[in-house]
Amino acid sequence: MAGKRRKFDAEFREGAVRIVAETGKPIPQLAQDLGINETTPASWVSRARRAGGATATGESEELARLRRENTQLKKDNKELAMERDVFKRCMVLWVT
Repeated sequence: MAGKRRKFDAEFREGAVRIVAETGKPIPQLAQDLGINETTPASWVSRARRAGGATATGESEELARLRRENTQLKKDNKELAMERDVFKRCMVLWVT
């Protein structure tokens, strides 16, 4: 006779999927660590991968934004370094 069916909240399911995605931990090992049947997290991961198109788009937009920001910061840093060098030269000329 089958036991009572357990329900897992969304946060628990998302956490398990994140563990598999981020650490690369095998699903059977994760299931054993969590004390659940191995098909349960496998279905969560499968569902998340099917729905992953929307998440991947959001992540790629964020990545593009961060790359643009990084490029701008590098440009600003280079400009500030040049200005600093100009001021150093001016101080050397002014002091002598």
